[in-house]
Amino acid sequence: MSENVLIRGGGDLASGVALRLHRSGMRVAITELAQPLVIRRTVSFAEAIYQGEMQVEGVIAQRVKSLTGIQDSWEEGVIPVLVDPDCTILKEMDQASVRISALVDGRMTKSSPYLDLDSASLVIGLGPGFVAGENCHAVIETNRGHFLGRVIWEGSAQPNTGVPEGFGNQYHDRVLRSPVEGLFQSHAEICQHLDAGDLIAEVNGHQILAPFKGVLRGLLHSGLHVNKGFKVGDLDPRDDPSYCTLVSDKSLAIAGGVLEAILTSRTLRQETGR
Repeated sequence: MSENVLIRGGGDLASGVALRLHRSGMRVAITELAQPLVIRRTVSFAEAIYQGEMQVEGVIAQRVKSLTGIQDSWEEGVIPVLVDPDCTILKEMDQASVRISALVDGRMTKSSPYLDLDSASLVIGLGPGFVAGENCHAVIETNRGHFLGRVIWEGSAQPNTGVPEGFGNQYHDRVLRSPVEGLFQSHAEICQHLDAGDLIAEVNGHQILAPFKGVLRGLLHSGLHVNKGFKVGDLDPRDDPSYCTLVSDKSLAIAGGVLEAILTSRTLRQETGR
């Protein structure tokens, strides 16, 4: 019998987890905000909230509105995405005897998630803010380096460094941030080649220009309200548009850790007899 996994968040890292679990034969459902604030939209199942359907590397996700919709999607072999920021669907699933094997919090808020350890047989947290035994059963390391993707059964992930992942010599400049608070309006497209100085977007008339030559790997949806300093885009100096539509190595490494945690969990072993 397939294991049912609920993932909070449908951004690029959480979508990499969903993709790998789905390909491993598990039934995955995703909960999201009514207006997801994802940047790497071309590899994020959260985009189904805006478009109704989203495909990442050949795997389809579709927006649903109820538990029935989730179950129908599973029967169709697609990933359901539900607007449910408070994860109230868990209670409905419990009342309907729809067993959730694992709950994965992939929202990457870098703060305490206020989860109940009884939310599922196995609660998995991605990255900073999670402590195994306190607010989850297992933590997956999300910081690049020797420990990326490792399962932590005791303790926490490495603290947030505040330093963006670098490509080439670009670190902080690669991450595009809003210069002011206001309404975000894009003037470029994901996968687009840009030269230094090209207009990417603006917030309340304040322009956001390309700091160097590269490919726009991610960009926030137009029409969303953002605060000053909020991450709105991602410029890749490697200048290869194929990276815009492929799940990253980091996402897949984290997904491998989630898969390992599910398959080796003592609780699941006892419940499934494995």
